[in-house]
Amino acid sequence: MPRAEGTFDIDRFDTEKPYDQRDGVTLTRAHITKTFHGDVVGTSETDITMVHTQIPAAYAGIERFDGALSGRSGGFVLQHDAGSRAGVPWMTWKIVETSGTGGLAGIRGEGQIIVGPGGEHSYTLDYDL
Repeated sequence: MPRAEGTFDIDRFDTEKPYDQRDGVTLTRAHITKTFHGDVVGTSETDITMVHTQIPAAYAGIERFDGALSGRSGGFVLQHDAGSRAGVPWMTWKIVETSGTGGLAGIRGEGQIIVGPGGEHSYTLDYDL
């Protein structure tokens, strides 16, 4: 299975007012726009729901990507899942099957998001076309 790697910039991160706060747990929604570089080139829009305790504890979301991968133009939708274990964060994403469009129709796969020590974001995406 081929692997795509690269970085992305967060262009916007708009957080809504929390919609549920009790017993030290806060639930909030956010809308994010990104620009991808590397093996995946393009832009995306993401909507997530975040859980905050003493630290950001988890999030789930849906992201629509438009751009190019492996010289093929099109788009697909990513399903996000993130949390932490013993204080170490993890962030994964899966391509929603049947969501590929254009030259990316039929794509499937999964990968992860890595946040570096300086806050920079990189990704891996193992995929099949």
